Amino acid sequence: MIGRVATFALSSKMIESALRTQARNAELMLQQASGEISTDFGGLGADSRRVLEMQTAITQSKAYAEAAANAGSRIEIMYSAMTEMTDLLTILQSAITGATEGGALDDGTLATLTSSMAAYLEEFTAQLNTQYEGRYLFSGGMTGTVPVDLDSYPAQSVPSSATYDYYQGDGEIASVRVSTERVVEYGVTADEPAFEKALRAFSIMANLPAGTTSLDSDTLDEVLTLTQEALDGVSTVQTKLSIDANRLESAIAMQESFQEQATALESTLTDADIAAVAAELATRQTQLEAAYAAIAKIQSPSLADYLK
Repeated sequence: MIGRVATFALSSKMIESALRTQARNAELMLQQASGEISTDFGGLGADSRRVLEMQTAITQSKAYAEAAANAGSRIEIMYSAMTEMTDLLTILQSAITGATEGGALDDGTLATLTSSMAAYLEEFTAQLNTQYEGRYLFSGGMTGTVPVDLDSYPAQSVPSSATYDYYQGDGEIASVRVSTERVVEYGVTADEPAFEKALRAFSIMANLPAGTTSLDSDTLDEVLTLTQEALDGVSTVQTKLSIDANRLESAIAMQESFQEQATALESTLTDADIAAVAAELATRQTQLEAAYAAIAKIQSPSLADYLK
């Protein structure tokens, strides 16, 4: 008992130190296993706020990149639809040329021509009514509304004039936020003049008066002019869509670059230095073993040892 009383204070301090070392060893072993400094923010100390801010910024950046990617997909679908429109307009040019070169239009030829043009008008309309992920892409802000309704579109004849009675959407151009400071507008609406001219040209040819035996110069000139202007306009819009797509790709690349940099910075605050952890763990393990050995030595003497 005398020996225990005399060594109580020293023994208590050594045990307390050993327990602290043991707790630190447990932390180091967890860091070594997980590769992280701490499994929660509490273990990061003063860096916890910076890590939380960094994670929030990364999450927001991913949302911006995803929104830009979705908009890019819509542009691809619109571009593809307009390629189909270009093909239809090219067919219209060829059909007019063929009908002209063929000479007189008998009833059968006229019926075939007007029927074909009516079908092409329907197909052109279908392209303008393209849907993607439940959205009508050419309706402006009214994405739930079919943009082109031919029931509201009167049959066209020569001389014709521009009419947009077919359009059911609005004038809003789609846009997407790609960063806190930047919004990118993209796309086109179905009331674009190039589309109106195309619809008018198809409608004129689909509604040639009964008994027409040839394409008079007025009809020929007007339809060919409308078709060529429509082709030029569609090409211009496609170029704009390409530029919009490039802007979105640039925005995505910028956000991905930020995410890489932010993730790297976050890692410096949260990832454990495995080599340093292993070295400290070995040192503290040696200290712990020495501490337990010393405690055992202090606590081992008995009264009999002092009476010898």
